[in-house]
Amino acid sequence: MSMFPSTGTALVSGGSGGIGAATARLLAREGADVVLTYNRNRDRAEAVADEIRSLGRVAEAVAIDLRDGAAVTALVDGVAARHGAIHTVVSAHGPFIHMRHISRITPELFWQTMEADVLAAYNLFTAVLPHLRTAAGALVAMATPALRRYAVKDILSVAPKAAIEAVVRGIAAEEGRYGVRANCVGVGVLTDGMFQALVDDGAFDDKFLEASLKNSALRRFSTSEDVAEAAVFLASPRARQITGQVLMVDAGYAL
Repeated sequence: MSMFPSTGTALVSGGSGGIGAATARLLAREGADVVLTYNRNRDRAEAVADEIRSLGRVAEAVAIDLRDGAAVTALVDGVAARHGAIHTVVSAHGPFIHMRHISRITPELFWQTMEADVLAAYNLFTAVLPHLRTAAGALVAMATPALRRYAVKDILSVAPKAAIEAVVRGIAAEEGRYGVRANCVGVGVLTDGMFQALVDDGAFDDKFLEASLKNSALRRFSTSEDVAEAAVFLASPRARQITGQVLMVDAGYAL
């Protein structure tokens, strides 16, 4: 039996990435049609959409620069018009994170990262709110356990996610009267997604990975599928009494 409405669609930003793709696939397996957005990786996004169609669900991959507020609003309104409603939104986009000490981050890089993460998320949230009100729907965004236990050189992840978490809590407080729920998933170190790029960049060296494992209660890393399970749970009716929360998927790093 489907956990999601038979009409309307779920919208997943960053659907060509590891977390976005895993979440889109799981939403489809749980009975949702899915529209996924991507920025540049069309082939990957279309491959995910094809996987969803193979499960018997409707899927659509749409290119968008989430920093463009007017374009995001037009996209969201178009999705709602084509699919009848938007009942679920999962914000899984995000830029590559340069792991550097604050003293080595220029104001330009800091702003570029905030724009690609926070402004993009805010544009998406404000565009989807009218549709989530109509559907009494759910919003889920990605956060980080480093807000609870700071990781050195991780400010370009922590600062944007702090802002996103605050906005999500605000949405939960203000939109609950319309039946809208909003939550976050705290994403720990993953063995897929950006993992290899961070290894190649030198951010995830043996010393960092060893320390991360030692500092996690379960002594293991997570995967995009682990994050997707949490995101889909929070979006589903099984979490109908949960809003304004952050569910950590970090193997106990933030304890």
